[in-house]
Amino acid sequence: MKPLRNLIARGVVALVDAGSKLQGLQMRLTADEVKDGMEHFEPYGFTSNPQPGAEALALFLGGDRSHGVVVCVSDRRFRLQALESGEVALYTDEGDFLHFKRGRVIEVETMTLKIKAQTGVDFDTPLIRTTGRIEAAGDVVAVGVSTSLHVHEGSDKRPVKGA
Repeated sequence: MKPLRNLIARGVVALVDAGSKLQGLQMRLTADEVKDGMEHFEPYGFTSNPQPGAEALALFLGGDRSHGVVVCVSDRRFRLQALESGEVALYTDEGDFLHFKRGRVIEVETMTLKIKAQTGVDFDTPLIRTTGRIEAAGDVVAVGVSTSLHVHEGSDKRPVKGA
């Protein structure tokens, strides 16, 4: 019966080694047990660097406490609350989030959103709204007409907007 009792442990993250292919955690488990270098198994395509104090579940295969793995880390201090049934969200301790809401709405909140695309960004939508300015470092074309300053074909060579 003792090996079964040693299969699962609840604990708190103390330190994180995020520099390896499989993240290592130092965990403070129940009964003041400290385990170093516990492998943190994360879902494919997702990774995070949990803050000290985050809670975790550790598994010890066969009840052997000499080598455990962490299968789930959660942090109630920063978790988004009151999501509706079926909603999904990613979040950080700084308040950034990506929230897949009901009604097929995706909400993103952050201070600066950077998108880097090698060949382009396409919007297939009838309307784009903004509450602030739009700035472009290059030429802007609207309905086939450039809105950049061009040199007028006349003799004075002054810039003329929209020409």
